[in-house]
Amino acid sequence: MALEKSLSHFDEAGNARMVYVGAKQETARIACAEGKISMSPVAFARVKEGSVAKGDVLGVARLAGIMAAKKTDQLIPLCHPLNITGMDIGFSFNEEDVSIGIESTVSITGKTGVEMEALCAVSVAALTIYDMCKAIDKGMEISDIRLLKKSGGKSGEYIRN
Repeated sequence: MALEKSLSHFDEAGNARMVYVGAKQETARIACAEGKISMSPVAFARVKEGSVAKGDVLGVARLAGIMAAKKTDQLIPLCHPLNITGMDIGFSFNEEDVSIGIESTVSITGKTGVEMEALCAVSVAALTIYDMCKAIDKGMEISDIRLLKKSGGKSGEYIRN
């Protein structure tokens, strides 16, 4: 399979492996990701006004996202453990489609990128919002989780159109 041979997470026999990064130069790397969680108008209003029974939904989701970024290597089998040097996660309320936007930025000076950490942060933040609001709305929908941009390393810069 030509495709598998071009993927660095597979050896010559097609077996999964962790990529060797020992010989790579350390560079400054940043990755930004986003996603959203759509919900009922009632749940949306309760999060916005801070009246969800379980507490500060966005504060807890922010901490969950940060923790997820730091533990990505424990969740995604072939990710390297990283010494993250910076992490930010923010939320925005979108009245038009009754959703909460989630955006994360992760930075490091290291030998491998932080795209998975940024994506993991958004995913777990969204799941935390779901968990804290499910008593109000079990029909919430998590969507549009994607990499927005990344910089650093051999592949350079990527910016989503």
